[in-house]
Amino acid sequence: MKLPREVAAFDSASAMVMATARFLHDRDTPPLGTPAGHLLHPLAVAANRLPVRVRETIYSLASGAEARPAARLAALDIEDVAAAIVGLYPRRRYPAVIVGSSSGALVHLCAALGIAWLPQTLLLPLRQRHVPTDDPMRAVHAFDATARALLTRNPHFALHHMHDPNQDRLTSRRMAYFRVKRTRLGPAYERFLTDTLEPGGVLLLAECNRRWPTTRVGERHVFQFGALGGLQPSQYHQGDPRIAAYLRRYGVERTRWEAPRPDGDSPEAEWGFDPALRDDAIAFARRHGYQVRRLTFDDPEDLSPLVADLYRWWNRRRGLPTDRLLVESFILIDPWWTLRTGCVPYWSTFPVQRSAEALTHYLHQSNAYDFIHLMLFCHGVESAGLATVDQWQAVLQHARVAGSFAGVEPGRYPSDLATFFRYQSALRAIPARHPIPEPLPLREFDKFFAQHRHRYPAVKMQG
Repeated sequence: MKLPREVAAFDSASAMVMATARFLHDRDTPPLGTPAGHLLHPLAVAANRLPVRVRETIYSLASGAEARPAARLAALDIEDVAAAIVGLYPRRRYPAVIVGSSSGALVHLCAALGIAWLPQTLLLPLRQRHVPTDDPMRAVHAFDATARALLTRNPHFALHHMHDPNQDRLTSRRMAYFRVKRTRLGPAYERFLTDTLEPGGVLLLAECNRRWPTTRVGERHVFQFGALGGLQPSQYHQGDPRIAAYLRRYGVERTRWEAPRPDGDSPEAEWGFDPALRDDAIAFARRHGYQVRRLTFDDPEDLSPLVADLYRWWNRRRGLPTDRLLVESFILIDPWWTLRTGCVPYWSTFPVQRSAEALTHYLHQSNAYDFIHLMLFCHGVESAGLATVDQWQAVLQHARVAGSFAGVEPGRYPSDLATFFRYQSALRAIPARHPIPEPLPLREFDKFFAQHRHRYPAVKMQG
C-alpha cells in the first residue's frame, strides 16, 4: 500500500488516507505509513542524542528528501495519483463515502462508520535549494514555470503555493509546498464511487471553511504566506514580538517577514475546501441517484469534540469503559489501535497554543477522564505559537488517575525525532484489548448528531 512518490507521505492528506485505508483492511498504521518505517527507528533514537541544531539538520534532510524535481511535477497527471488513492481501499459496498477536506477526526469517523475518505487536497513536494526560508518575496515567483506546466496538464485543479517559515522552517529549506485542490471529482474518484457506493448511498462532502489571505499569481494559482497553526494571518504579515524572538533564535537579522501583499483570500492551502468541487459532486450524485450531505466546519479541529463524544457514546453502548482519552497530533494517528484499546480519540491539529486551549475547553465541557494519553507531533523547531511542555503538562493534569505523554520525550520536544516511531509503541502499551466492532450504522451517527448538535456550534450537517 503506497502512493506515488510525487505525493508527500509526510503530510495530512496522504497520512490520513493511508490510516483510513489500512483500517478498512483491518490493519494498524505503521510509522510513517509504511512497514519499512520501523527500520528508521534506531537511526532516530541515535540522532536524538545529538545537539539540537544537528537534529534540526537531520530533520531538514529527512523531510526534504521527499521533494521531487520540477520536471517531474510539471509532467505529473494528478489523475494517476487519484487512481492510486482509490486503489488503497477495499473494493466493497459502502453506505457512504466522504470527499473533501482533511481532518484527523474524519479518519476516526470513517473508522466508526466503516467508510472511505477521498481527499480534495494533496501536497506535491517540489525540490528547492536557492529560496531562503525567511524570504517569501523570492519564494512567490520562484516556480512559476513549473506551476504553469502542472496546471496546463491538470485543468481541474487549483494550485496553492504555500510558504510558512514558522512551522515548516526545516522542511522548506529543501522543499516548496505545492498544494493542489481538485475542482472536479475526476474519472478515478467517479469510478470508485459508482463501483463501491451502495445504490442511493450518501456522498458526504467534508467542507472546512477556513480561509487565508493570498496573492494571485496566475490562473488557478495563488501564493499563501503562512499557514494554520500557532499564528494568525495578520501576524505573519504585520509582525509580532514572538516572531521577532523566533527570528533572533535563528540568527536572522530582521524582526518580521517581508511578504507579497495579499490581494484576496482563498480556501486555506492545507485544510480549506474549494467550493468548486461541491457543484460537480452534486451534479454527479444526481446523475447516479446518490444522496448528498454537507458536513461543514470552520476549523479542522472543530470535528474533534464531536467524534470524541461519538466514540464515548459508542463505547458505552458496547459495554466498554469510557474513561481513557487518546489525544493524537497531526499525522500521528492510528484508528485501528484506538479501537483495539478502547480509547476515545481526540485529534489535535498541531501542538500549538490554540490546539492546547481547544483541548482544555473540551476537557472542561466533558465528564472527566481517568486516563489521558497525549501525542505531540514534533516539527523540529520552537516555532512562534508552539505550546510549551508546561502547558501540555497542565492539560494532562485533567486526568483523574494518570495523564502521560505518548511516544514523545518532553525534554526533547519539539525536536524528538523518535516520536514518529515511538507513538505506536505507546499505543500498544495501553493494557486494554477489545475486538474491532462492526461499523456503526450511518443512521446511528445521524441520530447522535441530531441529539447533540447544540454542543458543536461550529459543525453543521446539511442535506
